[in-house]
Amino acid sequence: MDSFYAGWFSLIPPIFAITLALLTKEVIFSLFLGVLSGTLIYSLGMGLNPISGTVGTAFDLVIKSADLNIIIFVCLLGALVSVISLSGGSKAYGKWASSKIKNGRLSLAAAAVLGIVIFIDDYFNCLTVGTVMRPLIDKYQVSRAKLAYVIDCTAAPVCIIAPVSSWAAAVGSNLEATGYYDNGFQVFLSTIPLNLYAILSLVMVFTIVFTGKDYGPMAASEHSARCRMPDAEKDSVRPADRPRQGTVADMLVPILALILFAVTAMLYTGGFFTAGDTFLDIGAAFGSSETSKSLVWASFGAILTAMVMFVPRKLMDFNEFMNGISNGFQTMVPACSILFLAWTIGSVCRDLLQTPAFVSDLLAGSHIPMFLLPAMIFVIAAFLSFSTGTAWGTFAILIPIIAPAAHALAPELLTVSLSATLAGSVLGDNCSPISDTTILSSAGAGCGHIEHVETQLPYALTVAVCCIAGYLVSGISGANVLLTLGVSGGLLILCIFTAHTFYAKRAGASPK
Repeated sequence: MDSFYAGWFSLIPPIFAITLALLTKEVIFSLFLGVLSGTLIYSLGMGLNPISGTVGTAFDLVIKSADLNIIIFVCLLGALVSVISLSGGSKAYGKWASSKIKNGRLSLAAAAVLGIVIFIDDYFNCLTVGTVMRPLIDKYQVSRAKLAYVIDCTAAPVCIIAPVSSWAAAVGSNLEATGYYDNGFQVFLSTIPLNLYAILSLVMVFTIVFTGKDYGPMAASEHSARCRMPDAEKDSVRPADRPRQGTVADMLVPILALILFAVTAMLYTGGFFTAGDTFLDIGAAFGSSETSKSLVWASFGAILTAMVMFVPRKLMDFNEFMNGISNGFQTMVPACSILFLAWTIGSVCRDLLQTPAFVSDLLAGSHIPMFLLPAMIFVIAAFLSFSTGTAWGTFAILIPIIAPAAHALAPELLTVSLSATLAGSVLGDNCSPISDTTILSSAGAGCGHIEHVETQLPYALTVAVCCIAGYLVSGISGANVLLTLGVSGGLLILCIFTAHTFYAKRAGASPK
């Protein structure tokens, strides 16, 4: 399809869809209307029939923009969770884990640490951490919204500062494509200390987890969770015929198999096991891997592992196992539907209405003092990523613009400008209801999608404000790392405690 430069009109689809979703709480309907609004603008701009052009273009994009490997992976992982629950493994794991982890704060901290450890890929992170930690979170009456927040903030924010990840390879290749750098990976490493959103997000996660200084919608969700009766098997499939005698191994072995198969498959698709001159090191292999295909293979292998463990031991017969898989598929239908529409509306903005080109033109045509450059780049990257729902697409578009512009105008701010580009991309991705990682985080935690967006947004915006302050300091100080981190980190702690105190007073409770 030919693209159409829609200017300001290119911002209508994401803004309309996101606003409608927040107002109505109906995500799928809102995203679908957002897609139709974008294809209507495209049809009118290209002189197509406003009815057939709008509808036809919309469904063509749904098919064109879908990543079926991710859809299959999500469904297979839902099936894996279902059969593990059906075996009694989740219940046994909950009892065992509660003897080791004694309260809700430690369970959230364990989820955060697990999220950091699984730094290879954000999709894998989102669903695996949720699957492992959900029984424990339910037992200690912690809100699933808070688990979703922890998962989301230890997914993309960790991947963007992890040297061995699919994200590192993507950034490095984009940097090399500008023609200014021979070794994009080395430049990527230099951006890590000033990637403020990633660093401060991790600081905020652990601060909130250990201090309990919640505020806004998250505090309300936590209060509701504490008022519920503990339910460690909220997602379990409860057969009426007989209790299951599953063990901790029935929970952990399939998950460990999933991790092992995923790592092996990513190394394989990345060329690690290829003989001859093309043999790669581990970091390069992860960066070159076909992630979505690898995750499909891994989840299929994990389900086969579960079948070999459960059926011969008569935890369930073959028919029950297959019914568990069907039930797991059904639980993932809402998440898959949202993913399809989120990808489509992102494609409408990127491929049809040229939203990135419009935002890039605004950046290129601006005339601002150079010390404001990092902060402005951060805001623009965040807005573009929020609107399109993709961090990768955002930094792929902005890096070729930022690198030559900063190199020519303010060479001393080049590295921090690139850091701001990556940080803003992750911020927008973290906040956007149409981001795939946001969708998968809510699915992994078993949390309502809009609830996750609403509860996470105040926390993400708190970090964003501190990032802007940090990038202003960096612009003035000539990218002084210690001063930038000190000011932004100190401001973040102050904001957390101030916001908690203010919210507690507004809610009529004494702050803890």
